Amino acid sequence: MSITLYQFPTAFGLPNASPFCMKVESYLRMAGIAYTARNGMYLMRAPKKKLPYIDHDGLIVADSHLIIDHLKSAFGDPLDAALTVAQRAQGTVILRLLEDSLYWVLLYGRWIDARGWPLTRQAFFGDLAVPLRWFVPRLARRGIAQELYAQGTGRHAAEDIYRIGNADLDALSFLLGEQAYFLGAEPSSVDAAAYAFLANILDAPFDLPPRQAARSHANLAAYCARMRARYYA
Repeated sequence: MSITLYQFPTAFGLPNASPFCMKVESYLRMAGIAYTARNGMYLMRAPKKKLPYIDHDGLIVADSHLIIDHLKSAFGDPLDAALTVAQRAQGTVILRLLEDSLYWVLLYGRWIDARGWPLTRQAFFGDLAVPLRWFVPRLARRGIAQELYAQGTGRHAAEDIYRIGNADLDALSFLLGEQAYFLGAEPSSVDAAAYAFLANILDAPFDLPPRQAARSHANLAAYCARMRARYYA
């Protein structure tokens, strides 16, 4: 059996600049599942016009959550099989915080904040030829702004958006505590997502309030270093 992971190009020195793509790749590594990564702009080929998606022997599965569910069904569940009902519930809450709250703060910082946008524009559009380089970045940024507004985060002032993100990071630091991983002494699938999101804040070159807040929590920085050494050395 073969797994091909289709995801965005690498950027910012991260395994992937999309936390959802990095979440799936981290899960594959954590679960010991062999895969081939295809990094590029595969949006038009993606079944839901979003990345990541996988090709598992001809079966196409899209969306990071559904991909991991599929991988558990196909290869077993070595990371979560021993979790208690309480741990599974806590993991769901952590995932919702990461993907339905913190994600939008990260997106705002990269695409809308005037301090983050130049880095994003160069990383994603710097290699475009003229005249595409003149208008494609503006169109993409406008689309992200519309998504943020429709979701609700984009309706707030910058200081309020970052206050929400800082509260999310405070909560994550508290939940992690002195544990090695978010649900205890051993990693679980929630760590694939937690590491992907935290690395995209701590290890990306955006000196914005979320990065400053994350760096104020020594346990979050140590957690990222632990995950990076174990799975991306």
